[in-house]
Amino acid sequence: MKKKFKDSIFTAVNNPILTGALGKFSEAYKINRAKAYEGIDFEALRQNIADRKAYAATHLDALAAAFKINAEAKGAKVFKANSAEEAVDYILKVAKDNNVKTVVKSKSMASEEIHLNKHLEDMGVSVRETDLGEWIIQLAGQKPSHMVMPAIHMTKEEVSDLFSKEIDERLSNDIPQLVEVARNELRSKFLEADMGISGGNLAVAETGSIVLVSNEGNARMVTMLPKIHIALVGIEKFVEKFEDVIPILTALPRSATAQLLTSYVSIITGATPNTDGTMKDLHIVLMDNKRTEMANDAKFAQAMQCIRCGSCLNVCPIFRLVGGHVFGSTYTGGIGTILTAWFEQLQNSEDIQGLCIQCGNCKEICPGKLDIPEMILEIRRRLVVDKGQSIAQKAIFSVVNNRKMFHAMLRTASIGSKPFTKGNYIRHLPFFLSDLTEGRSLPAIAAVPFRDEFKKIKQPKCSEKIAFYSGCLIDFAYPKMGIDLVKILNRAGYEVVYPQDQTCCGAPARYNGAYEVAANNAVDNIKALLREDVKYVVSACPTCTVALNHEFIGTFESLGQTEHMEDAKKLAAKTIDFSVLAKMLVDEGRIKLKEGQKLGKVTYHDSCHLKRTLKVSEQPREVLIRAGYEIEEMFECDMCCGMGGSYSMKQSQILKIPELQ
Repeated sequence: MKKKFKDSIFTAVNNPILTGALGKFSEAYKINRAKAYEGIDFEALRQNIADRKAYAATHLDALAAAFKINAEAKGAKVFKANSAEEAVDYILKVAKDNNVKTVVKSKSMASEEIHLNKHLEDMGVSVRETDLGEWIIQLAGQKPSHMVMPAIHMTKEEVSDLFSKEIDERLSNDIPQLVEVARNELRSKFLEADMGISGGNLAVAETGSIVLVSNEGNARMVTMLPKIHIALVGIEKFVEKFEDVIPILTALPRSATAQLLTSYVSIITGATPNTDGTMKDLHIVLMDNKRTEMANDAKFAQAMQCIRCGSCLNVCPIFRLVGGHVFGSTYTGGIGTILTAWFEQLQNSEDIQGLCIQCGNCKEICPGKLDIPEMILEIRRRLVVDKGQSIAQKAIFSVVNNRKMFHAMLRTASIGSKPFTKGNYIRHLPFFLSDLTEGRSLPAIAAVPFRDEFKKIKQPKCSEKIAFYSGCLIDFAYPKMGIDLVKILNRAGYEVVYPQDQTCCGAPARYNGAYEVAANNAVDNIKALLREDVKYVVSACPTCTVALNHEFIGTFESLGQTEHMEDAKKLAAKTIDFSVLAKMLVDEGRIKLKEGQKLGKVTYHDSCHLKRTLKVSEQPREVLIRAGYEIEEMFECDMCCGMGGSYSMKQSQILKIPELQ
């Protein structure tokens, strides 16, 4: 991680105004979004959108050709720009040929992508942003921090200062007054402008229409009042038919700002008369800029299903701590990381991709059904392939791939950490390691690992067997948890086997892009866990369960390895989370709980992997209730806690924030 980027993280997380504004919005958004989607089958809706957008992504050339024919038949001029440079050159030529001196723009991330304002200004053209948020950041000399709400990071006090300087009058922090100032300042600009530039939320091939949504009405004025209108539209905005607009317009406002519908939906189909009777000079620039290349990539084609709602930013626990000026380039957050890797270059995503904690919040709420975490993992994999692993990573993963050495080092670490251990936690570490325990504690390494304790457990002989996969944490930090698990399964009539050859599940390597290392871990564990004929392979660590159940297969697929694929699928079919198994055993009467116990109130925090990948949330709660506990749900019970394994080591300065402890 570059020092400048690390410093930007430090500045952001220590800015209470920024984290306060983003935190309040994120908390309110989740509640309001749920209300906005009441009565709507979200899963059916987003499958509908994903299907329609996926079709468009696989028929880009045909849709572009149809769009051009239909739009030009209605008086528009359509230009296909293969690159950012071609798009800029075309727009500059239109401006020059028409002696354009002033431009008004509605919000357009595509124009931000190609730095259009700077190119126009370098040619002597005055450019005025008319979206309120975009105008604010234009005055501040900043870039958007959010794709939908570009100035979400700024307070009303900061906006008041900007507007006061702009009109040379001291203004209050009253929001209605500030909006009125913006209205008064911008209204004349629409009337004076020689050219209007907009983006486009959708491009309908069947009719040659551009669909624009906005809340302020500025997009209509930009597209109606100037005699020249240029719409800059990325080809990912294509849909085949006009009916495809309906599901996207149903989801877009609900997902973006938790509104049922935006204030304005404009559908522009062909050139229209100007106020003086002449016809609008309508230009539609269809920009590729590596989008076709992305659509043809098996791992990233799904990114073309994005409807640019920004909901992935709204629910991201890291975005709400650092904001888009840290977590992003032109486009921000998780989807911004992916678009940066494609529209700019892979290396430009190197720092920002490391901010993704893989919690899966974005995947769960994406109306385009994008698996953003998985695509970010693929970026990490390609960065490792492109650049290789760092010296530190090579050293660490060479140890992880050597089970005996890895376990020997953990045993040694147990002894070495004793001076810094209090109870079951490491409270402080010395020297260059001190940052890891500043503001938090780490689990201590047990004096005796579970693999040694297991040999001492006396089990009854049972007809059915279960293999236990402990993972590194239970094995070396929480062995008592493993001992209790064995005793519970014995009571249910299962004999537990513990293959001593099992090793790290490979999640740290996979999440750092070292898929070859993860594949080696997978092979070792598959051989160890399938050696005996067992009914289940049970794990009490959600990350490990996901690895056994999903990621061994995914890693082999990514690397094109087939030798161990069938065994990986056999292991996945047998793998079960302990809470799911416990619920099943209670239901079957194989584990008996005392009736009528009242053990007091507890709260429950959902594990990201358990809830979002394994779809397990009710089973652990039901077991707790049936055991005699009363569950009092905590606020944001499924918001990532921040202890994302190796992430908590690499991004320790982010995880010092109490919100993620």
